[in-house]
Amino acid sequence: MAEVATARRSRITPEREAELYEAVLDLLREVGYDALTMDAVAARTKSSKATLYRQWGGKAELVARAIRHNKPGNIADVDTGSLRGDFHALMAHEDDCTMEQNAALMRALAMAAHTNPDLMRAFKELLVEPETQELRKLIQRAVDRGEVRADNPALNYVVHMMLGAFATRALIDDLPPTRAFLTSYIDAVVLPALGVPTT
Repeated sequence: MAEVATARRSRITPEREAELYEAVLDLLREVGYDALTMDAVAARTKSSKATLYRQWGGKAELVARAIRHNKPGNIADVDTGSLRGDFHALMAHEDDCTMEQNAALMRALAMAAHTNPDLMRAFKELLVEPETQELRKLIQRAVDRGEVRADNPALNYVVHMMLGAFATRALIDDLPPTRAFLTSYIDAVVLPALGVPTT
């Protein structure tokens, strides 16, 4: 799927692609996934609908790639020499305002994905699986350095812990996730579960 998508998108410059993705995210925030149409994206970006379908195949892939593009770099590229440093560096990549916007967007899209198999598939293939693999590489480096025992049972749940804190802050506390909250959560929950000192 990735190779086909890359071939399809080869005619669009990176700058134009970034413009299209930003427009898609703006529309998502305005109308939500269900009401977003390729016609609306075409009108907002002054593109032809045929071009959008040729480059992305459909709405689900376009939305998933727009969100992926909006992520600040690859998780696996962060390497401070310690797992705690890596996690803290990841939290520093986004400001609180952006994090709040992204959290609201992800909640809405998660609901839409439950009733839209195309969106669910695109999310898993283009967003969840790549980010999970990157996070596992980051954690594997900590195992290789001897920071985390290879047989630690919490290793299988790091992704769940990280996503859980991000996704449920609004539900439990009626507050958006913030860098301070997530950094504190990492020090209080994730690192102790992995047996990593927080001082």
